[in-house]
Amino acid sequence: MSEKIIFCKGGGCTAKLGAGVLSHVLDRLPKGTRDNNLLIGYDSRDDAAVYQITDDLAIVQTLDFFPPMVDDPYLFGKIAAANALSDIYAMGGQVKTALNIVCFPENMDLNILGEIMRGGSEKVIEAGGTLAGGHSIADDTVKYGLSVTGTIHPRQIYPNNQGQPGDCLLLTKKLGVGIICTASRIGEASPEAMEEATTSMTMLNKQASQICRDYEIHACTDVTGFGLLGHLHEMLDKRHSAILYSPQIPIMTEALHYADEFFLTAAGQKNRNHMAAHVKFRQIPFAMEEILFDPQTSGGLLIAAAPGQAEELLTALKKEGLPAAIIGQIIPREQTEIHVQ
Repeated sequence: MSEKIIFCKGGGCTAKLGAGVLSHVLDRLPKGTRDNNLLIGYDSRDDAAVYQITDDLAIVQTLDFFPPMVDDPYLFGKIAAANALSDIYAMGGQVKTALNIVCFPENMDLNILGEIMRGGSEKVIEAGGTLAGGHSIADDTVKYGLSVTGTIHPRQIYPNNQGQPGDCLLLTKKLGVGIICTASRIGEASPEAMEEATTSMTMLNKQASQICRDYEIHACTDVTGFGLLGHLHEMLDKRHSAILYSPQIPIMTEALHYADEFFLTAAGQKNRNHMAAHVKFRQIPFAMEEILFDPQTSGGLLIAAAPGQAEELLTALKKEGLPAAIIGQIIPREQTEIHVQ
């Protein structure tokens, strides 16, 4: 189609508030009386809220929306929806319903909005969920996403911070989306690089999450706006440390080149500033550092799996065509939280 949307200065998960700013606000919110049925809330920095309904049923709730990072409305809708749905999968849940969240200029062609919502609807259907409505407001710029409700068994939740020393860290998608989209924004990304990035961003984490159910998973999160290092920092929860093996980390084909050319995001630099005191690089090239700080839109799952099952889990993920890899290990707490070598 001919209609396109215009890039904002920070699209996708690069538009997120920095982790440091967000923590400063959340730590000061009134907590209220604790509800024992709220199994996971925002105080744990987890991917979604989990509320127990019965002994064997809990609901998982999340929402996510952002400005576009691609100029094709239909593709943007698919990416935004896949990103929002991912939080349900990171918790180990199943998608049930979704509501559209729309910000759209009144003077813009409504066909663009229709294409965005068509892309989002297709991803909800692919997830096995039902699109049940939504909310829209007039705004100066386009923003789109979903509020999603899923279900889960209360004793089968994947929290993001219960990893244990010895656990192997697995990543199910390649890194580099933010840097490639930045290169595209200034006309420097190749068609092949953008094809690889958009294919990754529109891929649901549904399959990876389902495979994990057959293995002993101690913690799981999806890698999005805070980058791999920021989300690993949340996973370690000030209780453990981790080693990352940089040669084993899956990276999109041209991402390192674009990082060397300094096609970087402001959000990536916020991630670097926030994580500076928590990570030590051992002879790691600058471009690789940037990949690890790079904000991912609709990124893969970062999984802390029991060491005796990690290789079998990796084989199962790869068998389904996922570009997964074992990228590191959780270790007992040390002065430096994350070692990258």
